[in-house]
Amino acid sequence: MAENRKRRPVKDKIEMGFDTDTIDLRIDQIISLKMVTEAARASRKFRQIVASIREVGIIEPPVVTPDKQNKGRYILLDGHLRIEALKQIGETEVTCLVSKDDEAFTYNKHISRLTSVQEHRMIVQAVNRGVSEEKIAQALDVNLANIVRKRNLLDGICDEAAELLKDKDVAGSVFRVMKRMIPVRQIEVATLMNDARIYSGSYAKALLAATPKKQLLNPQKPKNIKGLSEDQMARMEDEMAKLQREHQLVKESYGVDNLNLMLAKGYLGTLLGNAKVVRYLTQHHPEILKQFQKISEMTSLGGKEAA
Repeated sequence: MAENRKRRPVKDKIEMGFDTDTIDLRIDQIISLKMVTEAARASRKFRQIVASIREVGIIEPPVVTPDKQNKGRYILLDGHLRIEALKQIGETEVTCLVSKDDEAFTYNKHISRLTSVQEHRMIVQAVNRGVSEEKIAQALDVNLANIVRKRNLLDGICDEAAELLKDKDVAGSVFRVMKRMIPVRQIEVATLMNDARIYSGSYAKALLAATPKKQLLNPQKPKNIKGLSEDQMARMEDEMAKLQREHQLVKESYGVDNLNLMLAKGYLGTLLGNAKVVRYLTQHHPEILKQFQKISEMTSLGGKEAA
């Protein structure tokens, strides 16, 4: 019977959503799907696009699809701000990608903005290839000092800490705070941030306040954290040290405790499988039976079951 079933044809390859070749079009051939507002033209993003196109040209071509009702015309699916920027600059032609369908969808809508670490590495890579910082600043329409600050973002940060935070949306001020710590403490702080999923400068300052002086690059230099006195920071240091000791104890005993739980579960499962034992506990010790049943149903030491 299975032999008589018709098999569905298997495609040898996945069809591409775009033509592999680009096409050069006059801007007046392109029909926009939406209007660019005055607010959009006045935005920082638009100014950066204009500056970037002036300096290095179009890096990512706009996406168009042929207009089926008007031969020789194309509908703009993605890149409205780029086309508007070209018009403002005075360009009359643009190189485009041609989509095979008319869906206003591109992969750009699923790409998050660059993290601080990724942005730093791209700037460093561009500088190493011979692009001047002044040109990068002009292309992004930002202050030169801003580019220099981003280029030096990880100076003084150990590789392990940078790796832990490379794909996180970390505030730039976090790294300035971390630079005051020794590498081991930097790794601890990066780990704590990942555990809490908090990457703000204020949280980094709180962790700095709880950092023992021996874990600072310059132990003699006062921390000077706004809103915290020396006594408060000393108490935070003691509390952090206590939490780290407790965390280490739990970490060391977790494996043994988990093994004991599995053994206890197996033993109690055998007991509760005996009808006479269950009947006796039900009549004389119902509270113990209830706890035994809870333990036998546990799957780990954490979570609601353990509580």
